[in-house]
Amino acid sequence: MTEEAKMQTSKGSVDATPRFEECKAVAKLHQLASNPFDLTGEGGLTPERVNTFVSEACGLKLLYATERVDERVISVLEDLAGETRAVEKMQQMQNGEVINSIEGYPSENRAVLHTAMRDFFEVPSMAKAAQEAAALAKEELHKLQVFTEDIEGKFTDMVMIGIGGSDLGPRALYLALEKYHTRDRHVHFIANIDPDDAAMVLKGVDLAKTLVVIVSKSGTTLETLTNEEIVRARFSQAGLDPNRHCVAVTGQGSPMDDPSRYLESFYIWDYVGGRYSATSMVGGVMLAFGVGYDNFWDLLHGASAMDKVALDGDVKKNLPLLSALLGIWNRNFLGYPTVVVVPYSQLLHRFPAHLQQCDMESNGKQIDKRGRAVDFQTGPVVWGEPGTNGQHSFFQLIHQGTTPVPAEFIGFSESQFSQDIEVQGTSSQEKLLSNLFAQALALAVGQKSDNPNQNFPGNRPSRVLLGQKLTPYTLGALLAYYEHKVAFQGFVWNINSFDQEGVQLGKILATKFLDVFKGKTGDFSIGEALLKQLPR
Repeated sequence: MTEEAKMQTSKGSVDATPRFEECKAVAKLHQLASNPFDLTGEGGLTPERVNTFVSEACGLKLLYATERVDERVISVLEDLAGETRAVEKMQQMQNGEVINSIEGYPSENRAVLHTAMRDFFEVPSMAKAAQEAAALAKEELHKLQVFTEDIEGKFTDMVMIGIGGSDLGPRALYLALEKYHTRDRHVHFIANIDPDDAAMVLKGVDLAKTLVVIVSKSGTTLETLTNEEIVRARFSQAGLDPNRHCVAVTGQGSPMDDPSRYLESFYIWDYVGGRYSATSMVGGVMLAFGVGYDNFWDLLHGASAMDKVALDGDVKKNLPLLSALLGIWNRNFLGYPTVVVVPYSQLLHRFPAHLQQCDMESNGKQIDKRGRAVDFQTGPVVWGEPGTNGQHSFFQLIHQGTTPVPAEFIGFSESQFSQDIEVQGTSSQEKLLSNLFAQALALAVGQKSDNPNQNFPGNRPSRVLLGQKLTPYTLGALLAYYEHKVAFQGFVWNINSFDQEGVQLGKILATKFLDVFKGKTGDFSIGEALLKQLPR
């Protein structure tokens, strides 16, 4: 497709979408929000409501009876999805149409095809662009399978060097699959340019048996290349050839696509954004080493299954779209500025950190797809920690603070390791789940008390996502569920969820500070003044 054709495709998709605040459904939702459903009232939260406000797909069940919605609100949210062509845009994305663009302004102007990295399962009518992307991804998967077999028995440890999307998602997935870790293999991560990060990791590995994976799509990421040189220096100091221990994950033809410096180079493409790259070779090389190629394949299968769910036009069957619309209701109509994600699974303890980037880097935008300032709120602040730990930390504010904080709980019927005992009549897993449901219920219904210190206002919305067990397949579905929830919100708001210009200014200024450290003089007096404040 030519650049002109890409722009025409992009313009056509943008022009057909009304501005968010001009949608007919938005006016109706504002009216409904003036008197939202009362969860605390008599007959507000009932067993019938719990059984009605539930949706299920890919082994995951979404319970949203504890959200401040009723059937009228859900119906109008469905209308909003239709007016903004949310599912149609998801189809365009998965087809490989150019959606990463801002009409009339220079932009990345790309397709968005992270779904094609796992689109190998029963897809008879895949669009040509997606077919081509999936074929390239399958080539890399085959290359990875051969490479994994070739290094069998040669390495006990892997150090993965990357930052942002080249660290957060892959790290969260690896830690979430603890039971599936390959015996006698260990994966370590270096992301921060702080030299203490690399020092802490390297002190605990046998370099002679260590494989290093360096991840940078452009091959020029400053933090990543700096950490790579630190690691290479350590190999050289130990009398080892770093070129025999390093693997690149990068764009084809990048400075890192160099067989003289790397055992192998695995490719990623510009249509796979960093925060959506965990199911590409960015996460794949590490996961194939750390949990096994077959388990990585199962994770891809779960993600692909949720990709298909995201194309369902029935909102109540489309889990990520339903969750996105509930989030829009809370953000734009009830006025809540943050979202807390609380997995009741210790193995997901880094998953909220990945979701922070996935959501806030995607939808932290103040212009729409035509470059116009928006007149409504976009992405919320996303944060979180595992339960039950969080209950003894920030839940005080969630229950009795002045600003309601919508919560997204994640839980599983069974633990991953299945190593549990009964204490005082119940297992630890039963205690964990009891706490999950108790928090959702307490936030919803609250508690009236004559003692104001023990009064809980209630009507604090939450939803619960449940699975049977955290397996590679389930984790893949969970990952894609959140990826598509974020994308759907961007589609409804008509903003570009797939660039990240907001990170560029800091990078430019950091380079100017580096020039000062190098002794270069220039018109940067404020930077020089700031650096002079460093204690000596």
